[in-house]
Amino acid sequence: MLKLGEYNTLTILRETDPGLFLGDEEENEVLLPHRYKPEVYDIGDKIEVFLYLDNEERPIATSDKPYLTLNTFGYLRCNDVNQYGAFMDWGLVKQLFVPFKEQARPMKIGSWYIVYLYLDEKTNRLVGSSKTNKYVSNDEITVEKFDEVDVLVTHLTDKGANVIINGIHKGLIFIDDIFEDIRSGDRLKAYIKKVRDDKKIDVVLQPAGYRSIEPNAQYILDELKAAGGFLPLHDKTDPEEIKNSLGLSKKSFKKAVGTLYKNKQIEIKEDGIELI
Repeated sequence: MLKLGEYNTLTILRETDPGLFLGDEEENEVLLPHRYKPEVYDIGDKIEVFLYLDNEERPIATSDKPYLTLNTFGYLRCNDVNQYGAFMDWGLVKQLFVPFKEQARPMKIGSWYIVYLYLDEKTNRLVGSSKTNKYVSNDEITVEKFDEVDVLVTHLTDKGANVIINGIHKGLIFIDDIFEDIRSGDRLKAYIKKVRDDKKIDVVLQPAGYRSIEPNAQYILDELKAAGGFLPLHDKTDPEEIKNSLGLSKKSFKKAVGTLYKNKQIEIKEDGIELI
């Protein structure tokens, strides 16, 4: 069975003027235009291609790599808007259609959006939706504390970064746990910090070592070494200065410094902290 919106491994059946015809085990066929054929091939070879619909709504194969596949999320740029909806650049010649009814807010040309790719069962067309909450759920949690996960950053708020976890759950990286530059559309490795009783999921970007040690302690040690052993930051330093210098909240900074001091790795002076 040919699967639209997915990668298919098919057999090269024959070469024609339009391109190579590929087939599956059920004798379904699809065209791979000449522009996408491999440099070296033989009839009977297996080849992996992505299937979607061309401008005449016919299945077509391509060797191009789309930015998302069926039932997954991507971060896409809006290239055009007309009376029917928006058209997104998803890495293929034909743009991805997002009808108005599937837009969380009206899309604008040149703006970027988190988009989910699904197959419209009524029309058998691949369609995009920016109403992402319809396609994630925390009803049945499939992750647990300390699990390594893949996250897609959807948007940033005063609380932190909202993320989609493993393509199926909603989560949040609290602002106090962010000490690097992240933005909407970033795909990151992350770790489950906590699954709450209300099924909300807290996520952090530090590896599993945070089970036993303060996650920012090593980071501050590295910064101290890079600065020659001294940082002019202390418990009376303005929070914004700490944020600008280290990317940490003052609360996270004080917690990490407390760990380093307890471990006798630093001295706390009136004007800053110093390596021992």
